[in-house]
Amino acid sequence: MPAPAVFAFDNTFARKLEGFYVPWQPAAAPAPRLLHFDRALADELCLRVGDLDEGALGSLFAGNTVPEGAYPIAQVYAGHQFGGFSPRLGDGRALLLGEVIDRKGRRRDIAMKGSGRTPFARNGDGKAAVGPMLREVLVGEAMHALGIPTTRALAVAATGDTVQRERPLPGAVLTRVAASHLRVGTFQYFASLGIGEDVRKLLDYTVARHDPALARSENPALGLLEAVVARQAALIAQWMNAGFIHGVMNTDNMTISGETIDYGPCAFMEAFDPAAVFSSIDQHGRYAYRNQPEIALWNLTRLAESLLPLIDEAEEKSVALATEVLNTFPKQYRAHLLRGQRAKLGLARDEADDAALAEAWLALLHAEKVDYTLAWRRLADAAAGDEATLRGLFANAQAPDAWLGRWKARCGREEAGGADRAKAMRQANPFVIPRNHRVEEALSAAQDAGDLVPFEKLLAALRRPFDEDGEQAPYGEPAPVEVTACYRTFCGT
Repeated sequence: MPAPAVFAFDNTFARKLEGFYVPWQPAAAPAPRLLHFDRALADELCLRVGDLDEGALGSLFAGNTVPEGAYPIAQVYAGHQFGGFSPRLGDGRALLLGEVIDRKGRRRDIAMKGSGRTPFARNGDGKAAVGPMLREVLVGEAMHALGIPTTRALAVAATGDTVQRERPLPGAVLTRVAASHLRVGTFQYFASLGIGEDVRKLLDYTVARHDPALARSENPALGLLEAVVARQAALIAQWMNAGFIHGVMNTDNMTISGETIDYGPCAFMEAFDPAAVFSSIDQHGRYAYRNQPEIALWNLTRLAESLLPLIDEAEEKSVALATEVLNTFPKQYRAHLLRGQRAKLGLARDEADDAALAEAWLALLHAEKVDYTLAWRRLADAAAGDEATLRGLFANAQAPDAWLGRWKARCGREEAGGADRAKAMRQANPFVIPRNHRVEEALSAAQDAGDLVPFEKLLAALRRPFDEDGEQAPYGEPAPVEVTACYRTFCGT
């Protein structure tokens, strides 16, 4: 088919970083069919979809038609996977098609996932299944609606292929949009090879892409480390306040841009448990909910190691400068976390005991095995004078008495009335998150029966997470305890 001029591509990564990738083509799909296409995002990206029908869009987003101006490449990178270093990973089933400039002047990557084997596929088949690709849509759009930096799904197309996993599954390709696909692992790859010139070239490109002001700074490498530390401190705090567990925080899944990437074994907590793990492959809890800040700092330390020769020629001085930056992460993270907690608690100004108040609340939820999302939401009801819905979450309705007394006293030292506080809290505490059982219901219907209606309804609910009305009600309730207790997610490869 003739290549449609849908994207106004500018392929700076391919043009400026030769040797950092392998040119490659997506595999042909025997029977492409469009499953999902985000027209609002397409408009944001200035795409020229015009009169393309679903058949043409399906062919385009399944990889059968490479769009005009695209230069598909498989990027190379390394990564620490569950603490063990893999020196050569790369895009085993993904291709970067190119970059576009969106309506706000931001450069955005357009990439495919599940588009076939590449030279970095190792033992993988390079394919993806319908369920995991639609999961990326649901969780990514939920994160976006919550205001959490994230990659986004532009489209999902079924391929007509069969993908062999635990059982045969229908194949699909995801088209993903990202600020970039630069990762901590990208720097690790070239640093581990000792190719200082390539690390410098990558640094210059990354600075120009994400932090252009640093190009004029005295120490761009140290400045980039500072910027990434700041972005990740803010991001992880948002994850924690939302109850989100990434599941696979390998260094190849930590972006330089500060966006969340790769929604494989991920989930939102239901009953609050700091040790919660939903990933089927995280058997020792390395990436448990409570460990995410610590792992983020561990990953950032690996980035710092990769940048050391560029921070200063003298190793001792370079290590000292990098360590000083890394040591700011805990304080930055705690500040972001507490800022979010204050908003969730309905507090407008800072007081010294606010962190202890938030910690006591979480300890109460943990001890009483209360649903994390609904507890915060029903606390807004209590701010408005109705404690019944909150107390109804506890097996013992009097369990929150002591803490509520502390919280009311704290709220009483501020000017806002109950109604205003409750309104603000409902904009900080979602009613709808991607409840695990709802996600699985939607994915099973789409993957096993070809029924996209549950997926589309759930997606619509997730796009307005702070609204609580009749249509939203089914998506706000937690799963039965017995379902949550054994819930596991898988990476899809």
